[in-house]
Amino acid sequence: METIAENRRARFDYEITDKFEAGIELLGLEVKSAKAGRLNLAGSYGIIRGGEAWLINAQIPPYQPNNTPTGYDQGRSRRLLLRRDEIKKLVGALKAKQFLIPLRAYMKNNFIKIELGLGRSRKKSDKRELLKKRAVQKEIEKLKAR
Repeated sequence: METIAENRRARFDYEITDKFEAGIELLGLEVKSAKAGRLNLAGSYGIIRGGEAWLINAQIPPYQPNNTPTGYDQGRSRRLLLRRDEIKKLVGALKAKQFLIPLRAYMKNNFIKIELGLGRSRKKSDKRELLKKRAVQKEIEKLKAR
């Protein structure tokens, strides 16, 4: 599975408890642009509206800016393709003060898929603790390499 885009900040800001794989409904020019690696997931999030899952604020610039239809919005809402039982599970989790965060976009059988994480916000102290653990882990790896 070839990774197209990754939301690295999400794993730092949120404690991910569960993961889902979802398809995404795109226009033709967005598919070409995403396959070229021009998909940005930073600052995007998922919501459930009208019994459907939506990806909000994901930026996909046009593949060829001169041939783009007028009125194209690169940050438009895009529908996520999930099964009904997964959406029901997400509705319950979102009511319990959890967030739906896109973690990465990748190619699977020539389709573009989004890996969604269900998680809670980390507190500032938790983030500091995580940074300390990573620093200690790097030191251990350096000592093992010697």
